[in-house]
Amino acid sequence: MVDDKHRYPARLEVLHTRWLTQNMVRVVVGGPGFDDYAPRHNACTDNYVKLVFLDPAVDYGEPLDLVRIKADLPAAAQPVLRTYTLRYVDFEAKEIAIDFVVHGDSGFAGPWARDAKPGDIIHLRGPGGAYSPDPEVDAHLLVGDETALPAIAAALESLPADTPATIFIEVDGPDDEVKIDIGTAHRLHWLHRRTQPRGTTTLLADAVKTMPWPQGRVQAFVHGEAGLMKALRSYLLNDRGVARRDLSISGYWRAGNTEELFRQWKKQQESD
Repeated sequence: MVDDKHRYPARLEVLHTRWLTQNMVRVVVGGPGFDDYAPRHNACTDNYVKLVFLDPAVDYGEPLDLVRIKADLPAAAQPVLRTYTLRYVDFEAKEIAIDFVVHGDSGFAGPWARDAKPGDIIHLRGPGGAYSPDPEVDAHLLVGDETALPAIAAALESLPADTPATIFIEVDGPDDEVKIDIGTAHRLHWLHRRTQPRGTTTLLADAVKTMPWPQGRVQAFVHGEAGLMKALRSYLLNDRGVARRDLSISGYWRAGNTEELFRQWKKQQESD
């Protein structure tokens, strides 16, 4: 049985947008549909949703029923789903913020976010999520590229300022660094790939493998391009002894793949 948060996505409208860097735009959504989303929210700092992009030439009906659409409409008319981590949810203002990396006209979500204007409609399926910083551990490690930035920033906001945390974030260059409030015991390191294409560097893996390792129990959140996960999973579990319960590690995307191909690739990896 499909639950309502997956069958009937919340219908939100764009309230406003703001460019955070030359390649990242924040889209804030809300409106009457916020009340449909709010009961579904959970306490995880890596809350993610599926954004549902509809073909303007197709009448999908209201409320949007993804189960009925999948059963009744041909493949060419099916909505396109894209996964994004929420930057924050403000229950008082009834706002949800989502940060998008924009690289030209490629894809669905980036161009939509680039051109979004107040009143535009977007449907959100979910949310999901599984990670929150554990207050019982001795130190935290947070690692990722731009796609992991929202979850990393949300996690840091939930950490006490005096809790040791080491953060590595890979972006194109200094102009792509986003302001993040950090505590006195948080050490944030920006890594710049410069002219190297996204998903082709070893900057994050190299940084983690050469960092001074914290004492005690360490919880690690490591997300981004799938190749990074492969490079660090064994190292963190076997070389550094991070307990499986303390390791959140997964690919958010894979270089050269659309999200559909990436989902197929992940299923294949899980079955091998």
